[in-house]
Amino acid sequence: MFNNKEKMEEENYKDAETVIGPSIRVKGNFHGQGNIVIEGRVEGNVKTDNYLLVGNKAKILASIEAKNAKIGGEVTGNIKVNEYLEITSKAKISGDIEASALSIEKGAVLNGKCSMAKEEKHHAEHHQAQPHHKE
Repeated sequence: MFNNKEKMEEENYKDAETVIGPSIRVKGNFHGQGNIVIEGRVEGNVKTDNYLLVGNKAKILASIEAKNAKIGGEVTGNIKVNEYLEITSKAKISGDIEASALSIEKGAVLNGKCSMAKEEKHHAEHHQAQPHHKE
């Protein structure tokens, strides 16, 4: 299982559409459709329709949105992941997170709210739970 996981991560890194290296600082918002790897510093919003990898030494002051993500560095901002979010032991997150599936390694720091329900599903369940009154 671990070899398969490492192989998948290596493929995501190799297939990255955008790589922000450790010496790079970016200010501004960007939206991509492919895999994004961040090892440097980003100030702004980051959105990808695919996989996002935030390296252990990365610093992000932004809201993040991705299909799947692995967070290893510092993030100050909200994180929304449509499918699977992995938070490693080196991660320091200050912000709310929303994901369908989540794993948090021992040693990670998370200061914020965590929501596992998708908004549409939660919204539909909320309306079903409310009694209807006829007047």
